[in-house]
Order: sequence, then structure tokens, then C-alpha cells
Amino acid sequence: MRALARKGKAAAARLYRGYNRRKLRNAPPPSIDSVRILILHANGMGGTIRTVFILAGYLAATGRDVEIVSVLKEADQPFFPVDPRVRFRFLDDRTRPARGIRAMLSSMPSKLVPEGESAAHRFNAYTDLVLARYLRSVHTGVVMGTRPALNLILAQLAQPNVITVAQEHVGLNAKPEPLQEYIKWRYRRFDALVTLTRADLRDYRETLPKKPKRLVRIPNAVPPMTGDQAKLDAKVVIAIGRVTRLKGFHRLITAWEQVAAAHPDWRLRIFGDGPQLENLRTQIAEAGLQGSVELPGPTRDVGAELEKASVFVMSSRHEGFPMTVLEAWGKGLAVVSFNSPHGPKEMITDEVDGLLVKPRTNDNLAAAIMRVIEDEPLRRRLAAGALETARTYEVDAVGARWDALLEELLARRNGTYRPKPKPAPIV
Repeated sequence: MRALARKGKAAAARLYRGYNRRKLRNAPPPSIDSVRILILHANGMGGTIRTVFILAGYLAATGRDVEIVSVLKEADQPFFPVDPRVRFRFLDDRTRPARGIRAMLSSMPSKLVPEGESAAHRFNAYTDLVLARYLRSVHTGVVMGTRPALNLILAQLAQPNVITVAQEHVGLNAKPEPLQEYIKWRYRRFDALVTLTRADLRDYRETLPKKPKRLVRIPNAVPPMTGDQAKLDAKVVIAIGRVTRLKGFHRLITAWEQVAAAHPDWRLRIFGDGPQLENLRTQIAEAGLQGSVELPGPTRDVGAELEKASVFVMSSRHEGFPMTVLEAWGKGLAVVSFNSPHGPKEMITDEVDGLLVKPRTNDNLAAAIMRVIEDEPLRRRLAAGALETARTYEVDAVGARWDALLEELLARRNGTYRPKPKPAPIV
């Protein structure tokens, strides 16, 4: 029976490939004039969403037709601001009750999203259906995925004349092994795979048996923010992020016990929301830190809150390329971060634009925070270095790299691409 099932799958795959070849003969020419970006839930909050909005705004400003395609709609309005030229499309509106076929399919597990994808529980048979319908309705232009679930579906279902780009916001080695196996064999179908860090780019190059046409690193951009630079005289340390175990805020609060004992006039503010919020409230109460640690919840104006602080702390176990570090740099804050793989380790130059601390060492984190609090010249030197580094991540500079990539991918599809000659070796 298993052999028969394998033969059936192979036959179905051959039929599908033949269908795509026939579609390609009558397809419109490749284009980069329209860009569609797939995201899980556009009206939520998080670094990936903010990054997508910034990229979409830049591409729309260049005259392209840009649409953010959100699998889910779980709130009526976006949490973050977005360029009004960017259009939105929602495939599964969960702000209204599910009825009929939608209700039935929503109760069934997804067949397109593998186990091990961190958002697998958000997908179901109905999202499979609406994603498949949408992707098969797009015949030209560019479609980008922004997480493994969407990338894997895009690799399977995109029309043959569509230029496909996979974005990866989390390091390959942080993904479960079963998910990595799917990635190894499906990501080769993409026109391009874009990573945020050099380390992740290297991991993909070493791991993928067959590569996409283009493997490239393009970092996130510093988002535009309201207000002025931080004055660095406020006795406030700030942290921002979704309140999950991965962000390590429980470690930050433990470290803060030492900081509060030595500097009772300083305050720690942790902005964000998530499943660990009540646990953090309990931890703060049990440690007697109610007057020292604040949990104000999420904020729509990150820039305004950063401006009121002097030090930014990142306590995450893992990060891809954290937007919050870029935002803190853009506001001229001194940054203290765990030296977590890929993101902070690659972004921050220790003692220049931030301090790096051995991961998961609460005592070392406390010592680094106290060092920046007690040494004002160091605090101001790190802040000055942060502003210099932030300039290399401005929106126009990062956007130009996306322009160059899209032009190259179009040229590869048109057969007009000519690689730049490598410089002659120095003898």
C-alpha cells in the first residue's frame, strides 16, 4: 500500500508540473511592478510585521503596486502605521464568526503547514484553501513569503511566471529538525532567499543541497520614529517585545533585583503584551519590585517611549535581526544585550555601539546594566556609536538593496542577466 501511495503522489506531482508548464506558455511576461507580501497577521504587533510595513512603504514609494496579504485578520485596524499607498487583503477574517464550509474546514488541521513551524496551530484546512486559491490567482509580479509556513506553501503553489522571494526572520539553526528538512528540499524553488544576518546566510549556503537562484542578505531598516533623540539623563531602562519566554524578560527582572538594590532611583519599563505577562507580574510582586519595574503594555509610539529612556536592554534567548535594537540605536540609546546567536552577536560591536553579555547569565546582565548606569561617559559614548551605526540601516539604503535584488531577479527571468566580472587576482 505504501508503494502504491508513493506512486500515486509521484504521478500527481508529474501532472502538476505538466500543468504549470502549459500555464507558463500562455503566461504574461515576468514583472516587478507589483509586489505582494504574505504575512500571518498584519494587524498584530511584532518585529516582522513592522519590518514588512517598512519594506512595503518603501516599495510603494518607488511607484510599485504593493499589497500586504494577511492570512488572518484578528483586529480591525493595523497596530503599526503603514504607507496609505499600500493595499491590504485578508484571507481569513477571524473577527467574525465562522459558519458553514468555513467553520467545518477551520476545525480541521492544515495539510500544507508541517509540524514544527511555530505558528502551525494558527493554520487549518480553511487557511490552506484560501491560500491556495489566492496564490493560483496571481499570474505575474513578485510574491514574498515572510515565515517558513508561508514560504513552504509559496514554493509549492506559486504560478510558474511569478517571481518568488522567501524572507527568513529567524535563524535556520533555531528551527526544529523536521522543519529544516522541508526547507532543504523546497527552498530551492525560489528565485531568491533573503536572510537578515551573514551567519544565517552562511548556514543556508552550507545546509541547502540545492540553492535558490539567489541567496542574499538584506538587513532590516531603521523605521521612521517621532520626536527627538534621547537626552540620556532619564533614570529609565527600557525593554520592548512580545512577552514570551523567548524574549527572556523573566531573566531581565531577576537581574534587575541587583540593579534596584544598588540604584533604587532607576526604573525598568518593559513594553509589550503576550502569554507571559501575568507570570511577569507575579515575579515582580514576589521580588518586591512593584515600584521599580513597570509593565505598561504595548505601545503604538515606540519612538516616544525610547526617547524617555537612557538604556535599552535585550534579554532574548534567540533573535533574528531585532527591530528594537535598530530603534534604540536610532534614538541614540546605550544598548545592553545578551550575545545571542546571529542577531545581536552580528549587529552589535561590543564597547562601540553596545555591550554584549554572555547569554542566559543574569549576574552578568545585571553587572553590564549597572556599568552603563554608573559610567555616564560610557553611556554617552555607546549612544554616539549607536547613532553612527543606525545611519547604515536607513530606509533608503536598505531599500536600494531590495531594488537591486528585484531588478536582478527580473533580468534572470528575462535572460538578460549578466553577472559582474570578478576582479582579477592581485599578483
